[in-house]
Amino acid sequence: MDDEPGFDDFVAEHTDALLRYGYVLTGNPHDAADLVQEALVRLCGAWPRVRRKDNPHSYTRITMARLHISVWRRHRREHLTAEPPEQVKPPPDEDLGLWQELAGLPRRQRAVLVLRYYEQLSDAEIAKVLGISPGTVRSQASRGLDKLRSSLSSAPAPNRSM
Repeated sequence: MDDEPGFDDFVAEHTDALLRYGYVLTGNPHDAADLVQEALVRLCGAWPRVRRKDNPHSYTRITMARLHISVWRRHRREHLTAEPPEQVKPPPDEDLGLWQELAGLPRRQRAVLVLRYYEQLSDAEIAKVLGISPGTVRSQASRGLDKLRSSLSSAPAPNRSM
């Protein structure tokens, strides 16, 4: 894009990191790619303003989080199917048990934990990104961590003595 200097460089440099972030948010590589694509389309429209004032990477991550939230707000109902969905494989070299347990959390709890521990955001920043109160952030984080602790402590330890 000749009329948007720097945008192509930004996309080339940050796409892999944004895809990883999208995967952590959605738990699905296909949804992560859609999320990144939509966020980059929105970034392109705001590029002249964002590159002068803000951090484009931060702007894109916040856009992705908000897009993800809007999707699960629209689809709050469960959709029953005859067959279970295909299993999502975690990124390589990651603890399989933790990724599976994180994927099993409700979306809001997962989003809060990802933003807190993966993105290192404060409770106030998470509340702003998700459009909820800081108290709700803390309660969702507490509930999510409790579920992870109980499920991981009850799971059998992996056999690493091969």
